[in-house]
Amino acid sequence: MMKIKALPGVPRWAVLAAHAVPLVTLPSGLWRLALVAGLPVTQDAELGTMGFGESVYVVSLSVVSELLAFLTLGLVRSWGEVFPRWMPFLGGRRVNPRAATGAAFAGVAGLCALIGWGVYASIADLGPGIPASPAQDALLIACYTPLLAWPVLVAAVAASYYRRRTSAARGQYGAGRPAASSWV
Repeated sequence: MMKIKALPGVPRWAVLAAHAVPLVTLPSGLWRLALVAGLPVTQDAELGTMGFGESVYVVSLSVVSELLAFLTLGLVRSWGEVFPRWMPFLGGRRVNPRAATGAAFAGVAGLCALIGWGVYASIADLGPGIPASPAQDALLIACYTPLLAWPVLVAAVAASYYRRRTSAARGQYGAGRPAASSWV
């Protein structure tokens, strides 16, 4: 069985959920990159020939969403408890559990709002839509449906992180800085 790195005391389900988050964002990012590359993911020839600014925006959207997804790993790894030394002003300091979970739940709220708007816009037929064949529609749905799990996974991992970190602060699991051997 493959060993997934995480801090001691982190539930296995939380580790798996945290590692699943970057994977659920990957298909939509690859679909957007295929769109920029001019691959036949739509029937609209104009969408395949984006301007430079549009291409940069779409690629940046994919990169930023993947980087935000990777931040979930901090909730199960050492850099979610103590800032890495290379970070200016914060390096070596403990991460405030309330700030980390607050940021995670703000992200969950933002993701839920984006998903809600996307569903509403799709049902209300807002916007120009993306002309596509049934196969292209199926590919689009297959690539974007996993994003529905993103806020659920982050919320579960953030709740686990908060429970673990605030329990540790009260002395249930031992307080203080994580041992160097637990850093991954």
